[in-house]
Amino acid sequence: MASTTTPPNAAQDTLALIGRALIAYLFIPAGIGKLMGFAGTVGYINSVGLPLPEVGAAIAILVELVLGIALLVGFKTRWTAIAMAIFTVAAALFFHKYWSAPDAVKMMQQINFNKNIAIAGGLLALSAFGPGRFSVDKK
Repeated sequence: MASTTTPPNAAQDTLALIGRALIAYLFIPAGIGKLMGFAGTVGYINSVGLPLPEVGAAIAILVELVLGIALLVGFKTRWTAIAMAIFTVAAALFFHKYWSAPDAVKMMQQINFNKNIAIAGGLLALSAFGPGRFSVDKK
């Protein structure tokens, strides 16, 4: 039986690179901000009632900064994207609870929740289709 898939072309590889860069653009600066403002990050995590806020802040920095850079360069992209998608959905569920937010911030929390879910979708697409040839993984 013949294969029905075609190998990626330069345009697809370029789009994969641009997609990785645009998603990384969201995560890397956020990770740097959390690293530079560690105490504030811990305080914010503590304010939503999550246990071990220092550990949570360290995980957020690891995902946003370290995995963000890995995604940007296309290193272990499929696994990196899955980990980042899980983190992003968890962040939506714990930090953007629009369903219980006061009316004054309900719409903004819903927008942020929906953006996180959409970002997770983009990350899962990267995981499914790979980083393209313009990456460390070169797949």
